[in-house]
Amino acid sequence: MSTELLFQTHLVLGYVAWLLCPGTYVLPWLRSMDRVSAQRAIATLHSFRFFGLVFILPGVVSPDLPAGFATYGDFATGVLAILALLTVRMRPLFWLFVVAFNLVGTVDLIVDYYHAVQVGLPAHAEWLGATYAIPIIYVPLLMITHIAAFYFLVRPQSKAAQAFAGDAAVS
Repeated sequence: MSTELLFQTHLVLGYVAWLLCPGTYVLPWLRSMDRVSAQRAIATLHSFRFFGLVFILPGVVSPDLPAGFATYGDFATGVLAILALLTVRMRPLFWLFVVAFNLVGTVDLIVDYYHAVQVGLPAHAEWLGATYAIPIIYVPLLMITHIAAFYFLVRPQSKAAQAFAGDAAVS
């Protein structure tokens, strides 16, 4: 099996596995929450996006990997997610940062996929070295949770969740 086919197979199976797991366990849990709690859970995952800086750490990836590949957009997304978590009590700022980290993060992943294809990364997956697991395991989860975050941003909140959120705010 060629490197390109193996990489693409891993990537597709990463998406399949993550679609099955959250569909069964995570989405029902997030749906039971009020909107703020669901977005906080998603922001917590994305707050670790600073880890994308590993792509510029000498010795971790091949020097053949184009400079700055998949780095600064992840860092910006992680910082925005952390800011969302820090401003949860200031709701207008919280929602601004939730929208910002999801927009920046989604665009970053799409641009990273485009760049990966442009530089021939699937055929040269060895360039990723120790970071190989990031696009195979972590990136599908990130993209799926961005989609979930957008869903929770536009979905009407149920009466039960509104009542629970109101009770929590009072206590």
